[in-house]
Amino acid sequence: MKNGVMMQVFEWNLPSDGCFYKNLGNISKELFEIGITSVWMPPASKGTSVYDVGYGIYDFWDLGEFDQKGSVRTKYETKSELKSCIDELKKNGIEVYADMVFNHKGGADFTEIFNAVEVDSNNRMIEVGPVEEIRGWTGFDFAARDNKYSAFKWHHYHFNGVDYDENTGRKGIFRILGENKYWNMDTDSEYGNFDYLMYSDIDHCHPEVVEEIKKVSDFMIDEMGYDGFRYDALKHISVEFIRGLTKYIKEKHPDFFFVGEYWKGEDGVINSYLDETNYEIDLFDVKLHFNFYEASKNDSYDMRKIFDSTLVSEHPEQAVTFVDNHDTYISSSLSSWVEAWFKEIAYSLILLNKNGYPCVFWGDYEGIYGDNEYRGIKKEIKDLLEARINYAWGDQENIFFDEKLIGWIRHGDEEHPQKLILLISTGSEREVLINVGVDKIGKEFVDISGKSCNTIINEEGIGLFKVNSKTVSYWVDK
Repeated sequence: MKNGVMMQVFEWNLPSDGCFYKNLGNISKELFEIGITSVWMPPASKGTSVYDVGYGIYDFWDLGEFDQKGSVRTKYETKSELKSCIDELKKNGIEVYADMVFNHKGGADFTEIFNAVEVDSNNRMIEVGPVEEIRGWTGFDFAARDNKYSAFKWHHYHFNGVDYDENTGRKGIFRILGENKYWNMDTDSEYGNFDYLMYSDIDHCHPEVVEEIKKVSDFMIDEMGYDGFRYDALKHISVEFIRGLTKYIKEKHPDFFFVGEYWKGEDGVINSYLDETNYEIDLFDVKLHFNFYEASKNDSYDMRKIFDSTLVSEHPEQAVTFVDNHDTYISSSLSSWVEAWFKEIAYSLILLNKNGYPCVFWGDYEGIYGDNEYRGIKKEIKDLLEARINYAWGDQENIFFDEKLIGWIRHGDEEHPQKLILLISTGSEREVLINVGVDKIGKEFVDISGKSCNTIINEEGIGLFKVNSKTVSYWVDK
């Protein structure tokens, strides 16, 4: 979708009031009108409680339909309200992506006894104890669902590891033993092997697991109507499994969209992952996020390097660019929150850029409430979205003046002939001459960000553009 924009429509601190899907459906038309073309929804399946954001996943099949874990609804609402929300979003021209948590399961119904061995938390390939019999929370029978949709029951042999022995009350990382059972070896190599993340870790080599997850995926697409998946926690999941599942879905739905969270900034690892998954999965540009974070924290950051080693610079067709998300907020698990003064600058770098598929975070748009309250930059994001829709078209000519002053020209196309000038200063107020072309002689360029002054292009095609200290301005010709 040309100039498409994704929005992550949730954040960690949303209230568990059972109104989420209704509220989102009610604003779907507004979201489309401001330039949002797709939404990344929160995990829809029942979690460990009604307050679970969705990543402590309990039952894939319970989207808010069965009285499990203390309620019928999920944190967000019921299955019927989810379906109505999806239909409303799609009616208003917005694609809907499901957040699929295939790495682990939490909130088991009962414990089971099995053999396991404790491993070093810093190197999961090293055993630090003997083979022992432990009691782990690995039994899932979903009695309230009574086999509706699926009769599959989860047992210890469907998992690779757990983090607690009920017999001794001991916490640790325990690798579950069994015939031909080990960690999935095609996961990230951090900690020796980063298969284990949390809860009961799913064994993606088990054939029964593979078939069950395929059925879940079919249900989410055919029954619920999702247009794409956001794969959670990819670096902890077998590459072979993800490649096979993606191929399985693509064969039925060639235009289905996939984006994955592989939380790593090393370009070599990311390049390898794209290659191993046949470039069929987009990835969030984690390196670009960390560049934004570092630039916002470091007054001496060289802005000419802001795109260095990023996914959007090396594989723009596979890059989903973002500024922050639910995990990067203050005190969150991956806390790396971009400072407030740099937020609009960062959003201008993804929303007015020719490359990448930008994702706007709900917390930046509407704010985050509760502890560490953050009010967001809704007006600034809306202004940038309007500029993207109307003016951010055609070729991009970068004009990186020095370490604290960068920008570019978007030259437009046949349908959008106006040029857009972007200028960012991370230091003092600056004035620069920019050659916009002799075709714009005598034209007035208007600062549509509202922060600076307009400028008239002289007889040589050059204009004097001014940007204030530590901010961004962007102009278009009248």
